[in-house]
Amino acid sequence: MDDKIINWDLDPVIFWITESFPLKYYGLFFVTGLLLAYYTVKYIYKKENIPIENLDKLLIYIVLGTVIGARLGHCLFYDPSYYLNHPVEIFLPVAKINGNYEFIGFQGLASHGGALGVLIAIVWYSKKYKTKLLWILDRVAIGTPITGAFIRLGNFMNSEIYGKPTNGNWGVVFQRDDLIPRHPTQLYEATAYLLIFGLLFLIYKSKRKIKKDGYIFGIFLVLLFLSRFVIEFYKENQVNFEDQLALNMGQLLSLPFILAGLILVFLKKSPMHKPK
Repeated sequence: MDDKIINWDLDPVIFWITESFPLKYYGLFFVTGLLLAYYTVKYIYKKENIPIENLDKLLIYIVLGTVIGARLGHCLFYDPSYYLNHPVEIFLPVAKINGNYEFIGFQGLASHGGALGVLIAIVWYSKKYKTKLLWILDRVAIGTPITGAFIRLGNFMNSEIYGKPTNGNWGVVFQRDDLIPRHPTQLYEATAYLLIFGLLFLIYKSKRKIKKDGYIFGIFLVLLFLSRFVIEFYKENQVNFEDQLALNMGQLLSLPFILAGLILVFLKKSPMHKPK
């Protein structure tokens, strides 16, 4: 094949911890992304003299919100009829095969569901610990794109959520599925998210007076979900019903986040300050 084409045929399993429990690149990258985001926000908390214990409590809420939201998002946004008839499979890594439940691992997580889950978890945390919501969201938003980037790298390792054919002599051939050169949309997203992280961090570090509670979070929503919206044009639809839509599910779910971000950026007026 042409030198511009990359043949990708990596085994998603790094090694088997037991006969039935594998360590996969996706899980490793997911955890790595969460940890890097945590240390980024930890740096911010230390810089602002906020007790790290506050962040450690918040981390538990965020992890639970991410996993539960992403799983529910996949089940309810992309295949509700199946999972409403097989509710045990939503949170248990099993499927009913020949009348018996067998371990198969989870078959999908949705990033939009994860975003909603994290938002709900942070709202819950802010109410419980009486911390200003937008102040938290601004700082969490800075680290979040790192996690998103590593999740997409995990998708690349799994040869999943890839792009449409490039119709040229370049692209990535995901040999576990077919021999067609495709857009490596996982890498497009990972790159976009890392650039967004860099920009948000620079905005946070700047000394300009325009920064207000909710401003960074608004920029985060606009940039991250706008990039997702654009990249979706190059991505294969994940479920069949999307073929009948003018915009796919990922794009439709991105629009409310973009709108919310624009509202925060242009209409929020309260000054930036530390929480109590």
